[in-house]
Amino acid sequence: MSNARAAAEAVDALRRGWPIAIRGAEGTLRLLAVETGDGERLSAFDPDGTAPVLLSAGRAATLKLANQRDAATPDAPVLIERVEWLDFDAATALADPQFDLATPLKGPFRAIPVVQPDAATAALRLARIAGLLPAFFVLEGDVEDAITLADIDAHEDADRLRIVGRARLPVEAAEDAEIVAFRTDEMPGEHIALLIGQPNGEAPLVRLHSECLTGDMLGSLKCDCGPQLKAAIAEISKSGWGILLYLRQEGRGIGLINKLRAYALQDQGFDTVDANTRLGFAIDARNFRVAARMLSLLGQPRIRLLTNNPQKVETLRAAGVDVLERVPHVLPANPHNARYLATKRDRTGHEF
Repeated sequence: MSNARAAAEAVDALRRGWPIAIRGAEGTLRLLAVETGDGERLSAFDPDGTAPVLLSAGRAATLKLANQRDAATPDAPVLIERVEWLDFDAATALADPQFDLATPLKGPFRAIPVVQPDAATAALRLARIAGLLPAFFVLEGDVEDAITLADIDAHEDADRLRIVGRARLPVEAAEDAEIVAFRTDEMPGEHIALLIGQPNGEAPLVRLHSECLTGDMLGSLKCDCGPQLKAAIAEISKSGWGILLYLRQEGRGIGLINKLRAYALQDQGFDTVDANTRLGFAIDARNFRVAARMLSLLGQPRIRLLTNNPQKVETLRAAGVDVLERVPHVLPANPHNARYLATKRDRTGHEF
C-alpha cells in the first residue's frame, strides 16, 4: 500500500529542516537535508559525527568524485565519506556549486559504496520535488514512520490529477477562452488549461508551457518563455481551436530557487544543460504525464502539438496521447538568449 500523504509530509519536513527517513529494498536511510539544516540540527541528528554526505553523480563529477559513466546519470546517488573536517559549512560548500569559485573546498574527498541505492536515489528525487539541493547527511537505521518508494510514486502520480474549477476568461489575443484548473491533494500548485475557441471536430492545436516566473511575469530576456507564451495564445487563437496547458514545473522541473542557482552558474559561463547537471539534477526533470492526464480529463486524446521539442511528442505518445503533427514554434533570438537557444538546438534536440 502506498501513502501519498506521507510523501507530502516528508516534503514539508525537508523544507523545514526536519529529518526524514526513506525505506528501500536494502534498508532504511535517515536523512537531514543540507540546504535547510544547520550545525545545531546536524549535531542533534548525528551526535557522533559519522554521517556521510549523499550527493548526486552530477555534482560529484564536478568535484572529481565520479567517472564520466556515473555522471551520465546526473541524478544518481554518490556517498561521500565523513571525515572530521567535513562539518556543516563544508557540506554546504560541497552541495552548492554557486560557491565553487568563492569557497575553496577542502579535500580530498572519498566516495564510498551506496549500500541502499534505491532509498538514496529516492532521497535525491524527493529533494527535487521539495525544490531543494540534492544533498543530505545520511545515517542507516530503521524508523517506524519512514516513507517508501511507493509513497513517493503515489505523490507524483499524474492520474491523481482532477479538475477543480473552470470559468470563462477572455484574454489578450483570445477573447473566446475558458480557464480550467487541475490539482491533486498532495502536489503543490495548480496546473492550468486555457481553452481557446470552440471544439470544431478537428484535433486541437496544443501548447505545453512550463511555468517561468522570470520570463512569463517579469519579462526576462535570458529565455524565450514570455514571448513563446504570448505567441502560443495568438497562434492557437488563429487556428480557431486549441488548448494552452500551463504546467507548474518551473525550471524544467527543479523549482524557482534552483533555477536561479542555475542562472548564477550561467553567469559563470556554464550553459543551461551543464548548470542543471552541476546542481545535481537531470537535464529535464519535468513530468509530461501531467499534460497527458489534463488532455484526457478534457476529452482530447488527439492533438496537434505546438513545439520545437521532439521529446515532448515522444513523451506524450508514450503516455497515450495521439500526436498527429508537430507544429514548429520558432521565435527570433535576442542578444541575451541566443546562447540559451543554441544550447536547446545543439544539446537537447530542439528543432528550429
